[in-house]
Amino acid sequence: MVASATRLPRSADLPSQRLRLVRIAREAMELPGLSALARPMYRRYFQRPYKHGNLYYGVFASYREAQDAAEALASDAIPSSYDVEQAPLMYLGQLQQLRACDYPALHWVDHVMRSGGRKVLDLGGHIGVAYYGFKRYLPFPQDLDWCVHDLSHVREAGARLAERRGEARNLRFTGKAEDADGVDLLISTGALQYLPYSLPDLLSMLERRPRHVIFNLTPLHLQLSFFTLQNLGIAICPYRIGSLPRLVGAMADLGYQLRDQWELADRHVHIPFHEECNVQAYQGGYFELAG
Repeated sequence: MVASATRLPRSADLPSQRLRLVRIAREAMELPGLSALARPMYRRYFQRPYKHGNLYYGVFASYREAQDAAEALASDAIPSSYDVEQAPLMYLGQLQQLRACDYPALHWVDHVMRSGGRKVLDLGGHIGVAYYGFKRYLPFPQDLDWCVHDLSHVREAGARLAERRGEARNLRFTGKAEDADGVDLLISTGALQYLPYSLPDLLSMLERRPRHVIFNLTPLHLQLSFFTLQNLGIAICPYRIGSLPRLVGAMADLGYQLRDQWELADRHVHIPFHEECNVQAYQGGYFELAG
């Protein structure tokens, strides 16, 4: 039998191989002798539209400081706002199935609805991704009022989709986060990091705070709290990295008890040249208002 030659990469392997090479190059540029040269090179690389997204740049003390930096890096090819026409298309694939990381949140949404919860504010809920995903597994009550808060392009696309799918009676959209006042459940899946305010900041402004709060897919550092920039592929945006102990403490000050917490070890944040700020895992949790 003739010995096989070294296998040439199949075309399907090439994208993953390119990603590995990019990752190796990014790690190499942070070596002590190369970082001074590599920093401006990485800045230029970060400014480009990036198909796979999830590039991070810089560390900033406030949302305003991060937004100023995003505007300085933005261009016609990649703006400093997520409120663009491409945004509604980003998560269409997630309408058909839940991700593994969504199942803890699914459990607690079921718990809330079985406890009589009917009014939901889905903070940063895109075109209703969580609504459609959870509905495939849960018997939603007929009188459910699920309201999604998001940006204008996403809201408009979400409302059209709900109309086409016959969901407009239960699924609606708003541009006001204050509509969380008086709801039974406030849920946010992968959106808290993009907001100019924190979850406790929003809750503290409400006269009637929701009894139940679920967050998921949230980057939380074990010690530090700061902002970085994320290249989403279609935009460069401020990206909040909260502190897990501070979040739990601030929620406790508002009367909330952490009933459950889960870790998403396959999600992380690597900020070149700021190793101490890297996030090793994303977090999710369920808070309930005491009393």
